[in-house]
Amino acid sequence: MSEEEKKENPKEEAGTSSTGKTSQSEGKKGNPPSLREAWRQVESFGQTLSEALQGRGNVVMVRVNDETLAHMDMLVEAEVTKSRSESAAFLINEGIVVNQKLFDRVKSITDQITELREQLRQEVKLSAEE
Repeated sequence: MSEEEKKENPKEEAGTSSTGKTSQSEGKKGNPPSLREAWRQVESFGQTLSEALQGRGNVVMVRVNDETLAHMDMLVEAEVTKSRSESAAFLINEGIVVNQKLFDRVKSITDQITELREQLRQEVKLSAEE
């Protein structure tokens, strides 16, 4: 946009396009829409974190790569979690939630395998008794 056009259309430079629509950086009533959405995400994240950290009575030692460690440290640095342990618990829980369909399918198949093993044991037991 030339300097002359800027003088004629000051709204366009301030975040409003030539169609009169407000850009994403400027929201309704002058508040950025991202601030309200960010607050909702923080509240949702807090609830999710609380649920992930409940009942953490089991200890698991795990090795992680540098990228994973950086993400865990990011959560600690931002004071989202208090420790790497909390970060790990949160990330593991979220991974399970996101992949719930996979875990449901794995459980179904492992249940079938358990049932087949039991049938095999019964067959071997019956054959041995004969």
